[in-house]
Parts: sequence; structure tokens; C-alpha cells
Amino acid sequence: MAELTPPAVILDKPQMADNIGSVARVMANFGLTDLRLVAPRDGWPQDRAWATASGADWVLEGVRVFDTVAEAIADLNTVFATTARPRETRQPVRTPREASRVLYDDTASGLKAGLLFGGERAGLETTDIALTSGIVTIPIDPRHHSLNLAQAVAINAYEWRTLVLDAPPPKFREGEPPASSDLLVGMYEHLESELDAGGFFHPPEKKRSMSQNLRVMLGRAAFTEQEVATFRGVIHALSKGRGRLLARMAEKKARGE
Repeated sequence: MAELTPPAVILDKPQMADNIGSVARVMANFGLTDLRLVAPRDGWPQDRAWATASGADWVLEGVRVFDTVAEAIADLNTVFATTARPRETRQPVRTPREASRVLYDDTASGLKAGLLFGGERAGLETTDIALTSGIVTIPIDPRHHSLNLAQAVAINAYEWRTLVLDAPPPKFREGEPPASSDLLVGMYEHLESELDAGGFFHPPEKKRSMSQNLRVMLGRAAFTEQEVATFRGVIHALSKGRGRLLARMAEKKARGE
């Protein structure tokens, strides 16, 4: 995320403070911070927006207000208008996933991008859509095509986020990376030397294939560096135990027991 500037979210003539706050909340969920309002019906700021933002204060505190869509998107290079209604314009129509790929590629090239959303009741004017690079339409069931403003923003923001972070969040990722090959070979050789000393490789002509099988089995475990150290500690402890056993046996033999 550090090298990319996430798309701005532009709300044209938003009517309800609750919806503005809800939009700020989902923006924060997916790493978007630039919220712009065009002629909000009840002005700005509105206390109710903070109540529904659920702590996403930094998004609301950075809000900028404009009189027109043209002014709100003036500094942006690529802007998509989100609408579920057919329009007279002949602009390309994309799904949120397709649009996010374009936005990602453009921002990765150093461009500035945005997503334009219409007001709760009237949506976007065709003249404002004409200022954009294309249309984004969410492929919802036509039997019930009504989405609230925050839902529409969330779907688009999610698609953006999956491209930026094409992996689960850190707490769901696997742990440390696998140990390097040299550490694994050292562990294998340590184990094999102790097994050899204990007479495990019998008959001797099968030692090569048995060692190979052991390495394959252990390799599937994808040991981390710490796990290699732990496993070598186990080998060392077992070998010391065997040494103590052999010493006791030798002592008994010397005593004639």
C-alpha cells in the first residue's frame, strides 16, 4: 500500500450524514482515505457522520467539499462513475473487479484515480458521468437491484484491496518462511550420523535409499529455522541418552554383572 495512492471516493450530493459516516467506515476497512463530498444536502461537517463511522475519524477529518463534480475530480487522472442505470453515454462499462484492475495499474504508474458515486435518491447526472473514464456497474440480481451507498462503496473498495494485498491479512498468513537448504542439509546429516551410530541403517547397502526417504519425509514438513534448531536439539538429546545407556552397559560389563 505504501507505494500506491488509493482511489479517492467522491460522493455527489449525499443526503444523509449516516450514509457519509458509513462510507467512511468501509473506506477505512479497505485502506481508502480520500473522501470528497460534492454539495452535501445538509452541509459539512455533520455530527451524525462521526456516530456511524465507528471510529474511522481520520477519513472524516480529511473530507474535502466541492461545489461541482468537475471541481472534485479536477486533480484525478482516472475516474469511474458507479451506476446501476443505463445511460446515454457510450462509455465502457466494467464490473468493480475489472475497474479495480485499471485503477490499480494506473495508480501503480503514478496516476491519481477516483470512484464517483451518486446521491441516495437521484444517482448521477449524465453530464457528470460524461466527465469520467467509464462506468462501473455491480452485477447484482435484477430482481432486487437496490444497494445502499455504503454497500456500493464497500464492494468497489474490496475489489481494490484484493489487488493491493493479494494475500490474507498477516494474522491469517503462515508463520516464518521455510529454513534455507543449507540448514536443512545440516539437520539431515546430523540425524543420519546419529542413526548410523545407532545401527539404524541395516543392511548397509540400503543406507542411501533410507536416507533419501527420511529427507523426503522431513522436507514435506517445511521446517522453519527455529524448527530446525529444535529438531537438532531433539537429536542431540537422544544421542546423549544413548551415550549414557552405552556407558551404563559398559560399566555393568566391567563389573561382571
